Amino acid sequence: MAEQSTVTFIITRQDSPESEPYDETFEVPYRKNMNVISALMEIQRNPVNTDGKKTTPVMWEMSCLEEVCGACSMVINGTARQSCAALVDKLEQPIRLAPMTTFPVVRDLIVDRERMFDALKQVRAWIPIDGTHDLGPGPRMPENKRQWAYELSKCMTCGVCLEACPNVNDKSDFIGPAALSQARLFNAHPTGAMNASERLEGLMEDGGLSGCGNSQNCVQVCPKGIPLTTSIAAMNRATTVHAFKSFFGSDSSL
Repeated sequence: MAEQSTVTFIITRQDSPESEPYDETFEVPYRKNMNVISALMEIQRNPVNTDGKKTTPVMWEMSCLEEVCGACSMVINGTARQSCAALVDKLEQPIRLAPMTTFPVVRDLIVDRERMFDALKQVRAWIPIDGTHDLGPGPRMPENKRQWAYELSKCMTCGVCLEACPNVNDKSDFIGPAALSQARLFNAHPTGAMNASERLEGLMEDGGLSGCGNSQNCVQVCPKGIPLTTSIAAMNRATTVHAFKSFFGSDSSL
């Protein structure tokens, strides 16, 4: 790798949501320890393909460049991942870049992740505090609960788990594993627990937990190592208990 002078990228491009995708090949100067984002920046500075034709700069999203924001998700050599953390030295060449297929393409490598954020709305993935007056210090969480809840809080809505899930597609309304795990996170919070039943109801709606096929692809690709399948199992149990309580009454012994 140290002896090579250029790196070849084959990029799937799309000029608009309505246009047809096409592949375009670029060569960029090789630098040691470069990542995919730095290569895309080089193409942006000098958008000339391997045919010597000047073209439009490749469009993609990024923000933190530290695998925290989740914005730079794309399919790299057939696997959805963060392009800021994808090192060229560790990738098979030529390197193929494509947008995630689960979401509608906006342009080139940019996709519309609205579906993912709508899912968070369905499960009420927030704690409703209006902030109009001082509520004082919040309730403390037991340390053992705080530790696993912190792991769930690492979700950066990158969409990689939805891309890997075979049950998330244009023929299904399944909300995906990320939203299921976030419902567990907020239900575990001492304040969020006040609205736990609303989140469970959201999980029981169309597209909720019943859409999971337990393929477990999500937990294998999550860049943060979030225990998504553990959350899905926990929410399955919680919704079952909630359904029994709703049917038999809250005074029933379960």
